[in-house]
Amino acid sequence: MNFLVSLWSNRAAFAVMESMIMWSAVTIALYVAAKHFYRRVPRWWTAPLVITPLVLITVTITSHTSYSVYINGTHWLIALLGPATVAFAVPIYQQRRVIRRHWPILAIGVIVGSGTAMVSAWGLASMLGLEGTLRLSLLPRSISTPFAMTVSGEIGGVPDLTAIFVILTGVFGAAFGETMLYLMPFHSVLARGSLFGMGAHVAGSNKAHQINRDEGAIAGLVMVLAGIFNVLVAPLLAHVLR
Repeated sequence: MNFLVSLWSNRAAFAVMESMIMWSAVTIALYVAAKHFYRRVPRWWTAPLVITPLVLITVTITSHTSYSVYINGTHWLIALLGPATVAFAVPIYQQRRVIRRHWPILAIGVIVGSGTAMVSAWGLASMLGLEGTLRLSLLPRSISTPFAMTVSGEIGGVPDLTAIFVILTGVFGAAFGETMLYLMPFHSVLARGSLFGMGAHVAGSNKAHQINRDEGAIAGLVMVLAGIFNVLVAPLLAHVLR
């Protein structure tokens, strides 16, 4: 009897390990392929953040794989967001001179931008009749994924759902950001870079780098500062919302 229990446990553990290896490999391979395709066809709708999730959704639905099975197999990839958050200290150090020179403008921009993003998200969710955890998950949509998932957990949202909203915000923000530059009278590198960093976080920073290296650096800096600010005010925000 003990032998059968042990055998069954080993088979279950092997099945979990097999699922983790398979889905991790599929996810990484699709992302690498999407990046290669994006280099050849650089359009907003060919960005890896767009292609990879769509293909993964198709694969999981076709193979009748539940979300819980997929996320259990790739959970270690999400855990890497922790070290990625620490790595955000690099652009802050690299742009320390910019911070010292323009810190009042950067501080006001981050506070006003974050406030506008949260108020607009809350207002839009209310207009559409969204309530509870869904509305709370939508609030931190305008900051990069590691910060957004942390804030979402603090205020009572669903971090995994927030990650989806973050991706959608980033993709559409990067897609329409360049058009907004032509429509709005922004001429300084600081203003143009901040537009992408605040409005579309990682995807926006990548797009800003394609336009101009300096604008990309500012976009990355603003993205990080906005993420840190939102994490710091998350406990207060959670207290107010509850």
